[in-house]
Amino acid sequence: MKDFRALIIGTDINAYYLARCYHEYTGKKADMLGRYEVGTKPHSYTKYTNILNMKYVPDLWDEQVFLNELDKYYNEHKNEKILLVSSNETYGEFIAKNQNKLKKKFYFNYPSVKLQKTLVFKELFYKTYENSVLDLPKTIYRDLKKEDVLDKIDIKFPVIVKPSNVIKFKHMIFKGKEKVYRLQTLEELNRVIMLFKNGGYDDTLIIQEYIPGDDSKLFDAVVYCDKSKKVKLVSFAQIGLQEHAKNMIGNAAILINGYSEYPQVTKQIEKIKEFMESIGYQGFAEFDMKYDERDGLFKVMEINARQGRCSYYITPCGYNLIEILAKDLIYKEDLKFNIIDKEQLLTFVPKSILKKYVTNEKYKEKALSLWHDRVNPLIYKKDTNFLRKLLILKIKLNYIKAYKNNTWDWK
Repeated sequence: MKDFRALIIGTDINAYYLARCYHEYTGKKADMLGRYEVGTKPHSYTKYTNILNMKYVPDLWDEQVFLNELDKYYNEHKNEKILLVSSNETYGEFIAKNQNKLKKKFYFNYPSVKLQKTLVFKELFYKTYENSVLDLPKTIYRDLKKEDVLDKIDIKFPVIVKPSNVIKFKHMIFKGKEKVYRLQTLEELNRVIMLFKNGGYDDTLIIQEYIPGDDSKLFDAVVYCDKSKKVKLVSFAQIGLQEHAKNMIGNAAILINGYSEYPQVTKQIEKIKEFMESIGYQGFAEFDMKYDERDGLFKVMEINARQGRCSYYITPCGYNLIEILAKDLIYKEDLKFNIIDKEQLLTFVPKSILKKYVTNEKYKEKALSLWHDRVNPLIYKKDTNFLRKLLILKIKLNYIKAYKNNTWDWK
């Protein structure tokens, strides 16, 4: 057992904690391929670390370069079992698209490109699954190839605006770019439409009803479907605070697994399981949801066709992400279905931010009671590089600055 290598593609938080999972499970360093150093400038989440071997390939977003690099890696380690894991949608799509070639060399678990697209492209997601077992927010679409400003909309303000094509949007740079926009008026909406259009985004915009409530109405679920396309685990975590930096809105900063102030969790888990098996999904996925007190339903905002940025929390709950993949794909174990219900606090931010910015007092009290056993995906006691410790300090200071300088008005 544990006689395999892990090749992780990416350089973000997701990639770092996957390397951490591998190190926690095997005691060995993971290998990592990335396009460049990313993270909160001027540092990278995968920099100054003792738990991984990093190789940067500037053109890795080019599919042929990506495949060439995988061939090089395989030729260096062809006598070993290699687990291949991506930290983002771009590489996940490359793997799925070339799975017939790659499955002879690597172990991996991803859905087809066609299925991935129904999740990654938000317009396709909402339209494809509007009549499924899932509950979705009311949504309209604006094709910026053909249209620009609006005279009116049949959704009440405030509204949420985000790109349908997140892969294209991720690769774009323009002034005023934010991950998600929350807008109060038609004038603001039209300004953002033109911001996208003038910035070069020529795909569909998602315009969506805003579900009322603070950050503690947000929920996260991690799902794993095995190679037979059966759901084997589901977590369910209540978020207490999301990130406030403009390019990070929508990402959880604090969450508690196995905790919910709202009813119908078991029913929602059953819906998630039924949905994932009905579409024939395989691999890890992450559900972003918000509880709607108006009708008592968990509205699914999106599904990421990969483990999410904060999905590490299932590891201290007893479900190491790398171990799950290895047992399913390499060691051919018959995984049993489990609901991950252990209470576990995950936080990217220091206690001072929890105390100051979590507005739900009941949630704050619960989080503080779990603080002693908290986990931060970036802080690993066996990653002992001194420069890494300075990096973590910089990240902490940047969080304090981001919350001080940016607000997210949920009212």
